[in-house]
Amino acid sequence: MQKIQNPKPEMQNVVGRQPNGMLVLRTQAMPKDANPNGDIFGGWVMSQMDIGGGLLAQEVARGRVTTVTVDKMTFVRPVKVGDTICVYADLIHIGNSSMDIKLEVWAKGLIEEFEEQRHIVTEAIFRYVAIADDRRPRRVPDNPQFPRHENNV
Repeated sequence: MQKIQNPKPEMQNVVGRQPNGMLVLRTQAMPKDANPNGDIFGGWVMSQMDIGGGLLAQEVARGRVTTVTVDKMTFVRPVKVGDTICVYADLIHIGNSSMDIKLEVWAKGLIEEFEEQRHIVTEAIFRYVAIADDRRPRRVPDNPQFPRHENNV
């Protein structure tokens, strides 16, 4: 992957990169989610990722799930008030009771409303565990829509 040399923060992006996975959530960053400088809190972005990833995990697990780990997250571009963020999810592993989902957040500024260019904000791998009503782990059921692959055993 080729990176732009000495990019301005608002232009920091991997050249030619496109979102990977299915769109699971789209929302607009609002003033209540920002610091006094108008930058959206990273925790808010992470919560949107968890919501989007959780939706996919619940569909795969056909029921209740809980988040157990989040792999390293690095923010490469700030999100501003008014930006639209999109969370993309890619199911990368189904275990006995757990699922690993790679999540990417892409943003587009309000003034770029009619442009298609989005910028990567952050990405991470979230691990979800299927849980029963007693909140103990349960097996992820076979789901023909999300088959287990040989490397996902």
